Amino acid sequence: MTQATASLLYSKEHEWVLQLDGNRVRIGISDYAQKQLGDIVFVENPQVDDEVTADESMGTIESVKAVSEIYAPVSGTVVRVNEELEDAPEAINEYPFSKGWLAEVEMSSPEELETLLNEDEYLAFIKEGEE
Repeated sequence: MTQATASLLYSKEHEWVLQLDGNRVRIGISDYAQKQLGDIVFVENPQVDDEVTADESMGTIESVKAVSEIYAPVSGTVVRVNEELEDAPEAINEYPFSKGWLAEVEMSSPEELETLLNEDEYLAFIKEGEE
């Protein structure tokens, strides 16, 4: 992990959340998740104006190994999606914390951020799962 990821929050489903302006957040999947998936070949993102609910599916990621659900780490309305992933889903493998982001959400319940893990807690969570 790098200094750029230290300000991120994480879900136990391996999504990351970056706080933007106001109640807006950017969502992606962690480096750990993209490594577990392998080569990503397709992303089904939510659509702009879709309502998403914390801990419920908001799309899927397809890799050469499997199709995996993307779980919303927070509830709210999708205000932007990363359209570049339609033509270049491999950006998630190459740049999971920058060009490989998935969607931006205007949160309806900002207090949900308190249920997410900071970077140290997330790393400990991954380590526990591997033991």
